[in-house]
Amino acid sequence: MMASSLTCTGVIWALLSLLCAAASCVGFFMPYWLLGTQMDKPVSFGTFRRCSYPVRDEEKQITVMLEQCGRYASFHGIPSLHWRICTVVTGVGCGLLLLVALTGLMGCCISDLISRTIGRVAGGIQFVGGLLIGSGCALYPLGWDSEEVQQTCSNSSGQFKLGSCQIGWAYYCTGAGAATAMLLCTWLSCFAGKKQKHYPY
Repeated sequence: MMASSLTCTGVIWALLSLLCAAASCVGFFMPYWLLGTQMDKPVSFGTFRRCSYPVRDEEKQITVMLEQCGRYASFHGIPSLHWRICTVVTGVGCGLLLLVALTGLMGCCISDLISRTIGRVAGGIQFVGGLLIGSGCALYPLGWDSEEVQQTCSNSSGQFKLGSCQIGWAYYCTGAGAATAMLLCTWLSCFAGKKQKHYPY
């Protein structure tokens, strides 16, 4: 039997923390937050990535849709200031959730790593991480008025107005991971660490 610094509740917390971090990180990285069409081709956006974009065919002198996914060439290439802020805030939040999840997993194998106090601090960090990701998700619709999004949403989108577009699975995945981390993992972390023994020295 491996030495663990976690209670039974703590093991559930560690596994759930990993699931939440994975859901948020996968959702954040995938460019399927917003779905629409342009020139009869499906187009999707993340915060810093896009699938399908128009390119100029110089031979035929026409604009065609290149059906592949990629990051924007630079941070300033992201079409909206709100999406740039969203990328940074959500990225930091995902990093915090991942850090706590990995610490929790190490706590399953290493004795005396996670005490009651460290468990509660970890829960606090998860709350902040979830809050940052939630803020990123709340900021994202402010970028729907950018020219790139409007071209994809039949020129009818605006801030908090989807037009002909729809929200994709990655947006929900990111938000669900953050909400679970904030509400459930933060609460479970209070009971995660074993009480440390007090040695008489």
